[in-house]
Amino acid sequence: QVHMVESGGGSVQAGESLRLSCQVSGYTYDRYFMGWFRKAPGKERDKVAAIDDSGRIDYADSVKGRFTISKDNAGALYLQMNNLKLEDSAMYYCAIHPAVQAAWVAFYSATFEEEFTFWGQGTQVTVSS
Repeated sequence: QVHMVESGGGSVQAGESLRLSCQVSGYTYDRYFMGWFRKAPGKERDKVAAIDDSGRIDYADSVKGRFTISKDNAGALYLQMNNLKLEDSAMYYCAIHPAVQAAWVAFYSATFEEEFTFWGQGTQVTVSS
C-alpha cells in the first residue's frame, strides 16, 4: 500500500522561504511521476511542480523562478519555496503516479483529481504580510 506523508509547512511572512518534504513508502512500480499540488480555500486543487523518472521537470507559471522541485535517491520528494507570496497560501499535497505520460497530460489539463490515486494528506502553508 502506497503511503505518502508531507511535512515542512508552516506560517511565514511574504518573502521568506519554506522547504516541503514528501516521504513515500510502499511504492513498487518501476516508473514514476511525482508532483506537488495545492488547494486554497474556495478554490480547486491546482498544479505547482512535477518531476518524473527521466528527470523532466515543470512548474506552474505562478511559481517559476521561485520554487524548485527535487527528489533524492531514497524516494523523498521536496519543494523549495523561496520569495513566498500571499497567494502561495494553501494546503500543499504530493502525489505519485506510475503512468508517466498520462500523468503529464493530467498535470497540464488539470485532470489530476481523476487520474491520480496516490496522494498525501497535505501540509499547510500560510504566508502573511
